[in-house]
Amino acid sequence: MNKIIECVPNFSEGKDKAVINAIAAAISSVKDVTLLNVDPGEDFNRTVYTFVGDESSVLEGAFQAAKVGISLIDMKQHKGEHARMGALDVCPFIPIKGASEKDCIRLSKEFGKRMAKELGVPVFLYAKSASNPERVKLPAIRKGEYEALEEKFKDPGFAPDFGESVFVAKSGATATGCRDILLAYNINLSTSDKSVASKIAGKIRTSGVLKKDKDGNKIIGSDGKAERIPGMFKGVQAGGMMYDENIAQVSMNLLNFRDVNMHDVYEAVKNEAMKDNVEVSGSEIVGLIPKESLLLAGKFYNKKDGLSISDEDDLVTLGIEKLGLSDLYHFNPDEKVIDYMIQNKGPLASASINGFLSELASSSPAPGGGSVAALSGGCGAGLISMVCNLTIGKEKYKDVEDEIKKVLRKSEKLRKKLTTLIDDDTSAFNDVMKAFKMPKENEEQKKMRSDAIQKGYKKAAKVPLDTAYTCEQLLDLALISAESGNQNSITDAGVAALMVNAGVVSALYNVEINLGSIKDDEFVSQTLKKIKQLKTNSTRKTENICNIVKNALK
Repeated sequence: MNKIIECVPNFSEGKDKAVINAIAAAISSVKDVTLLNVDPGEDFNRTVYTFVGDESSVLEGAFQAAKVGISLIDMKQHKGEHARMGALDVCPFIPIKGASEKDCIRLSKEFGKRMAKELGVPVFLYAKSASNPERVKLPAIRKGEYEALEEKFKDPGFAPDFGESVFVAKSGATATGCRDILLAYNINLSTSDKSVASKIAGKIRTSGVLKKDKDGNKIIGSDGKAERIPGMFKGVQAGGMMYDENIAQVSMNLLNFRDVNMHDVYEAVKNEAMKDNVEVSGSEIVGLIPKESLLLAGKFYNKKDGLSISDEDDLVTLGIEKLGLSDLYHFNPDEKVIDYMIQNKGPLASASINGFLSELASSSPAPGGGSVAALSGGCGAGLISMVCNLTIGKEKYKDVEDEIKKVLRKSEKLRKKLTTLIDDDTSAFNDVMKAFKMPKENEEQKKMRSDAIQKGYKKAAKVPLDTAYTCEQLLDLALISAESGNQNSITDAGVAALMVNAGVVSALYNVEINLGSIKDDEFVSQTLKKIKQLKTNSTRKTENICNIVKNALK
């Protein structure tokens, strides 16, 4: 997907699950759209949907959602705590990757025009799509909410950008436009004093704090308004709040992360907190974020700490570590980073456990042992990562934390590779089967078929060989996790080694069976040497780790 655009429609229904699910189904039914999140709120009586796709798919997804929502929601019956003016209250389009503001402005206009024409709902443009400065901010359009629409439509100055100036009692009105992605980001303080967080928030947010005289009274300017001392950053909204009774937070909205990103405010809050003898323990991201924001943070700390990391995924991991995003709970980038959530995963890797096992048990020859070998190695990698996560942040293991963090970065990278190899192995087998089905009616066709079969067998040998090498690398990480990781989880490190070794042995079986059909003697000879070395190394490393575990259990 060359262009990724996010759409976040807010519908005025947060209680009726049938309506909520129907809108979600409408979004999911559109080809090339990925529904990332559905967040209903009963008190607000409002549901926020988040989905992504390219230009045409996002536009269609937004319209299909609007069509279902408008037909099912009756604003005459709606009550909720959140401000709203329509069944589909607001529908922003947000450029994520490869898309520009111009793209999203155009999309919002196309959406508004179609919605007004086909659904009969008046539509207003806001944010970067606004037709005049007075409509940039949504509250200005929504003032008085749904209940005020009938009277407001009598004012010629309140004419919608699309549709007629007519009050539609059932549906109300809708706002749409292009806006920047908003990062909801909180920084954790090691204090139960909310006032510390509030004071820091006042220093960093764009609006700053009220200017006061020596007696603590507000200073009123010549325009009759209270004067303010501006904050450090542009595009930052912030306030103090409590995560729980022991942890205060500086809670923020970052309105443009490309100008002011998480690492900028994180470092600023650390400096301000030190003045009150308070430490920053970490931070949390509320909702979803683009990979670019974590990549920018990773690059900042890569330079700050004098490192030489170049791999993008490693930089993302560095950003996650330095921002302390697992301080309150484990931060899983596969569930929080938009780019990772929409990556195309193979049918096996994305299947449920029951679904995978059912497919494995079927009469189909693929998936087979090669895919299971990659899965076995992936399970081992997951266990290594678990041991690392149970070690990091523990005072007892502070001296080895940097080493364990490096192990975690490597194990996660290898886990993702093995996840891909689960499907790659089945794909390689299918390529061989396709080659056998090629025509062989003349000599030219026979040669082409023979060459394709040989190419297919080589690929079918190379993929499990890659799996075996990947698993063998994990044994080195399992050793470190057994020796230096949380000793309460040492048996998990041992199981990781056994699973990874099973991956090596299983994968090599699949290499060897394919070698029997390959006519390239040099390829076969070199591959057999590699197999012998892999078996020797894997056996030795696994036995070493198992001995460490056994000794720890005595």
